[in-house]
Amino acid sequence: MRIIKRSSGHVALLIANIIFGLNMAVSRSLLPDMLQPLSLHLFRVAGAALLFWIASVFIKKARIPFKDIIKLFLAGMLGVLINQLSFIIGLSTTSPVTASLITTLLPVITMILSFLILSEPISWLKVTGVAVGASGALLLIMANAEGTGDSSLHGILLILFSSFSYALYLTLFKKLIATYHPVHIMKWMFLFSLIISIPLCYTAFIDTPFSQLPTDAWLRIGYVVVFATFIAYLLIPVGQKTIRPTTLSMYNYLQPFVASVVAIAIGMGSFGYENILSAILVFSGVYIVTQSKSKIQLEMQRRRKNIEKIRKAKAA
Repeated sequence: MRIIKRSSGHVALLIANIIFGLNMAVSRSLLPDMLQPLSLHLFRVAGAALLFWIASVFIKKARIPFKDIIKLFLAGMLGVLINQLSFIIGLSTTSPVTASLITTLLPVITMILSFLILSEPISWLKVTGVAVGASGALLLIMANAEGTGDSSLHGILLILFSSFSYALYLTLFKKLIATYHPVHIMKWMFLFSLIISIPLCYTAFIDTPFSQLPTDAWLRIGYVVVFATFIAYLLIPVGQKTIRPTTLSMYNYLQPFVASVVAIAIGMGSFGYENILSAILVFSGVYIVTQSKSKIQLEMQRRRKNIEKIRKAKAA
């Protein structure tokens, strides 16, 4: 049963990061010519909050104590509001290539925070896995690194801050996420994020010339809201329940690979050896990290060794 749950977690993370990989190009195509970053952010948060609350009607109700509501508020600030808002503003002044380069730091940041907060060991196996996965992502990004000069320092720092915020969310709220159904978790996280976002984004939102937006722009907004927010954020907690933060963040390396595959599919890129090598390195990195032992596994291993020593001592 545990293996099945863990496998479903990996599948959920795989699908979510494929969606995120597509979203970077889709969102960038809307910014800033068609929509201001704050307008797109409000679309995401409001649309996802509505969908999560509608979805909650069709699942079993959950009684969430006030102390956990407070935790969900904090989770919403780190995992949704700060993460999404800083990323989308940063992306509007940064090239997708530069943004992809910065987001490869997410597993490194998560690994360090997991060590500092959760006392998860930083083993050579885990470091090797992160490095192998990063090399695969960087290989693909640099092979397609055209037009990286249109990136501002302000945008770079915001995307870096977005990665730090999300890594902190993955590390701090693993136990909370494992307690409740993903829909109940996300409906509160997005509601709290929406409440804070409205005063921040209202002016930019009402100034948006909605009547002038073409049909394809609305379709792209729909993708960002339904797929890159509602569905992707519904899938991530499935992985969080059974998979450690560093392993979970490793799936972030799939995003540039997905973007490359899409570019090839629509005739904007060519298939080369770096595509195959990148995929091998990324998946190898994820596998290596999954083979590293968690804090609990190491403690169980020590206990077994101690029990074995006691048995041998008694036998002697």
